[in-house]
Amino acid sequence: MAENGAMPTLPKKCGPYISSVTSRGMNLVIRGIVLFFIGVFLALVLNLLQIQRNVTLFPPDVITSIFSSAWWVPPCCGTASAVIGLLYPCMDRHLGEPHKFKREWSSVMRCVAVFVGINHASAKVDFANNIQLSLTLAALSIGLWWTFDRSRSGFGLGVGIAFLATLVSQLLVYNGVYQYTSPDFLYVRSWLPCIFFAGGITMGNIGRQLAMYECKVIAEKSHED
Repeated sequence: MAENGAMPTLPKKCGPYISSVTSRGMNLVIRGIVLFFIGVFLALVLNLLQIQRNVTLFPPDVITSIFSSAWWVPPCCGTASAVIGLLYPCMDRHLGEPHKFKREWSSVMRCVAVFVGINHASAKVDFANNIQLSLTLAALSIGLWWTFDRSRSGFGLGVGIAFLATLVSQLLVYNGVYQYTSPDFLYVRSWLPCIFFAGGITMGNIGRQLAMYECKVIAEKSHED
């Protein structure tokens, strides 16, 4: 009886797997990998849509995959998605403004659907001129932020991401890596920053949701310990 009473009580969830998954370092790696593959998948789908409508053109010698995309596009987009998805919750913690608006996976999936719809509109919908298309996509992108984010940090990061991504795209086009049909804004299309802004908000919401799940698991483990 005494020996039974002296035995320590083990938590319901124990073992090296649980302890490694609930550590912050391992969770950071797992979140980065998940965000990377999400970015790769979206890049393949959206880039195929743009190429089918002849919005972007790659040199013939680099169109080698079944997705008709240059090999470097998906890894670059995946890396950018991982960085953005990890940066958003980090910025929330740094500013002391936890994002609590529509924090559920159903909202995140709707945000992804709207982002894909904005890209679809940029490639499929015909407007009288590029100004009308750019203004429409700008309104849709801001509407996406207002519907699924509404945070100052989210808006600021989205604008910064749009600026940097557009600058990188201009440098790539200038060096002949690829090109846009009918460019009207320094080698690229004027609506491109709107797409990057919406993409930043979307990946930021995914990253925030993954981070919230991580905090929930760690909190549960700490409570059990």
